[in-house]
Amino acid sequence: MSQASRTTPSGSSTALSTAYDTALLDLDGVVYAGGLAIDHAVEALGAARDGGMHLAYVTNNALRTPAAVARHLTELGVPAEPADVITSAQAVARLVADQLPAGARVLVIGGEGLRVALRERGLQPVESADDDPAAVVQGYGGPDLAWGRFAEASYAINRGLPWFASNTDLTIPGARGIAPGNGAAVEVVRIATGAEPQVAGKPLPPMHRETVLRTGAERPLVVGDRLDTDIEGAFNGGVDSLLVLTGVTDAARLVAAAPEHRPTYIDADLRGLLTGQPEVTPAGEGFGCGGWTATARDGRLVLDGDGDPLDGLRALCAAAWSHAGDGACALDAGRAVARLGL
Repeated sequence: MSQASRTTPSGSSTALSTAYDTALLDLDGVVYAGGLAIDHAVEALGAARDGGMHLAYVTNNALRTPAAVARHLTELGVPAEPADVITSAQAVARLVADQLPAGARVLVIGGEGLRVALRERGLQPVESADDDPAAVVQGYGGPDLAWGRFAEASYAINRGLPWFASNTDLTIPGARGIAPGNGAAVEVVRIATGAEPQVAGKPLPPMHRETVLRTGAERPLVVGDRLDTDIEGAFNGGVDSLLVLTGVTDAARLVAAAPEHRPTYIDADLRGLLTGQPEVTPAGEGFGCGGWTATARDGRLVLDGDGDPLDGLRALCAAAWSHAGDGACALDAGRAVARLGL
């Protein structure tokens, strides 16, 4: 089934870790949250790797360097090398380097990951709008990034310099909950300048290009928790995706997803890499999966049956997506989703 015409989640008769050669894994909300491993992540990734699947970690978070991310993953029990990590900092650095001469100065609003990526591309990071930069690059700088950094960016952009952003995720998951992400910081600068940045991160093509160049994946599977970055990025790249429910996306948002936000597969967590995926099949006027049947009826989604709640969610998605076609489902799904207890 093509990405553009997806109206039901797909099934797989074999484990996803054998059906695809490379997992392109998001980090925040998928592998860890707030620096701590998400339940079952370490064991599942180890089993997938031992079975021959290449694991690559693709993150919109531009704060840390690939080496720092790899060390963190290894400490959690997920052995990784810096080459296994692809960041939006690397993607935006390539985007900038394609437009500026070698050695150009770039005003950095963000963390060390952004500075390292720019140097890798032969560019010179600077700290002030008065340091004669040729462009401004903004990435997530952590919760302690000083407010004055946004002012510095605004001074330079208001002088006419081009503006680049690693990504525009409005939120980022952490151990204590959901916090503002780089997209919120980008909005601050946008308000002060009226300008629009060139954006590199998921779901946009520069990030997909960076990932393909660095991994060489032939049959990749994008694994993420966000519809508007991970799943849309897979859609834009024309590759399959697995949504895990360990991050920011809940069942209600998934059921209402527009075509570009509909994953190929749905599972609770990374253990979904190690199994096949159940088929969703037509059932009367609706769709069935496992012991559940979902139908669109009288302006709402109706869920009948019992069994694994994930199967019920897959059936609900099929009923909702098929009803909505090329749009987002506006049917009342509240009662049906509540039955699942997810």
